[in-house]
Amino acid sequence: MVYSERLANRVERALAGRPTVKAKKMFGGMGYFHRGHLLVAVWREALVARIGPDAYEAALREPYVAAFDVTGKPMKGWVLVAPEAIDTDNQLASWIDRAWRYVQELPEK
Repeated sequence: MVYSERLANRVERALAGRPTVKAKKMFGGMGYFHRGHLLVAVWREALVARIGPDAYEAALREPYVAAFDVTGKPMKGWVLVAPEAIDTDNQLASWIDRAWRYVQELPEK
C-alpha cells in the first residue's frame, strides 16, 4: 500500500530543524532515522512512533493509538498513531518529540 505523501511532507517539515535525521523509503512507507535508529515512519495514512517500552502502555490508552503490528506480533515500544491523533501540526510534533526523547537515549549505530 502507498504511504501518505502529505503526511510525509508534514513529518519532514517538523523534522527540518534536526539535521541528524535521514529519510529512507522502506516497507511501503517512509522512515526517518536518527543516529541509525528508526525514529518515526509514515505507514499508509498513519504515523509509526518509536516511543520505547516505558511509555508504551500509557500511549496505548490514548485515543486513536494502537500497537504497531504488521506481522501478528505487536512491536512493544512502537505505536501506530491514526490520522485523527495527528490532525494538527502541534499533535504531530508532540508524537515526534516523544519518539525523539526515546531514540536520543539509544547508543549511535
